[in-house]
Amino acid sequence: MPKMKTNSSAKKRFSVTGSGKIKRKHAFKSHILTKKEKDRKRGLTKSGLVSKADTPNVKFMLCI
Repeated sequence: MPKMKTNSSAKKRFSVTGSGKIKRKHAFKSHILTKKEKDRKRGLTKSGLVSKADTPNVKFMLCI
């Protein structure tokens, strides 16, 4: 049986919390920031959690 390999792009984007949930960062914060509101940009800075529907796919990519 070959080794299971972790998806390289997934390991850079996601991390597992102590309770087993998967943490992620928000998108749309890298460029073209002049037209976005201050409050929106501040909210995009904070981290979020992967939705329940997407969690199995992300766990598969991370070999969890």
